[in-house]
Amino acid sequence: MTQNDSSNAGSRLDAGPTVWLVCNAASGSNDDASVAQVVEALGEAGFPVDRTIRFPDEEAPTPAVLDAAQVDLLVVFGGDGTTHSVVSAASGWSGAVLVLPGGTMNMLPKRLHGDFPAVEIVARLATSTLETTRPTVIASRHGTGLTGVLAGPGTIWNEVREAMRAASIVDFVTTAREAIAWSTNGPKVCCAEADCGREEGYSAITVTPDTDGLEANGYYAESLADYAGQGIALLNRDFRDGPHDSLGKHARLKLVCPDGEPMGLLIDGEPFDGAAEEEFYLATCEVDLVTTRNAS
Repeated sequence: MTQNDSSNAGSRLDAGPTVWLVCNAASGSNDDASVAQVVEALGEAGFPVDRTIRFPDEEAPTPAVLDAAQVDLLVVFGGDGTTHSVVSAASGWSGAVLVLPGGTMNMLPKRLHGDFPAVEIVARLATSTLETTRPTVIASRHGTGLTGVLAGPGTIWNEVREAMRAASIVDFVTTAREAIAWSTNGPKVCCAEADCGREEGYSAITVTPDTDGLEANGYYAESLADYAGQGIALLNRDFRDGPHDSLGKHARLKLVCPDGEPMGLLIDGEPFDGAAEEEFYLATCEVDLVTTRNAS
């Protein structure tokens, strides 16, 4: 992804800031030891953690909750799905959110900080002013997508990924077979804009927020081997590895299932109930996110 739309260089938070940390033990690299390292790093950087929230057992804090506790900085250490929930819940808050990589793909932290580990990102806060940004995001009737949308029968590969995460070999084999079949035979999805790819549709269309529009790509397959290969790419959420068509950039994008069936839909890796038609818009994040790309 590209650098964010707008950044604001601000002063360090006042001495003794109130810091809350949200973490998720189910995320890819989010065990007790890694959480302890992040807490220690935050303390050393001058941002000692006042409260740790274990999501999803505890709810993501809303602006009202954060303001009542006079929180200055909300830190989220989890995967893309956890980050989606926490940033969405904090939407409209006047404080700042620090997003750290604690999952598998960590798409938003890479956009805000580059591809660096959490403790290294935190260490930058001790030597620089706190800079925030409000990046472009994807708006829809389902809420905000911070990193991307995946639509079409290819979304079934999310179930395979969950089976792998649960370390269930039987479930993995079963869901992988079902995913190949459904990717082949499930209702395809089309981009409704003019000159926007194949009329017959795709097994999956990805939508990614960029500074100048929503970037769309259509993923297809011509053989079982292609489907299997694409499935592995989808499983790893590295969609660029799959065979695809570039569908351009759009300020507004409508996706349609020609069969009139509800389309599979993932937003930031989390499943949503898609309809036969879905619209997406380029928007701006409604809370300040800390960025360290310009930190020394």
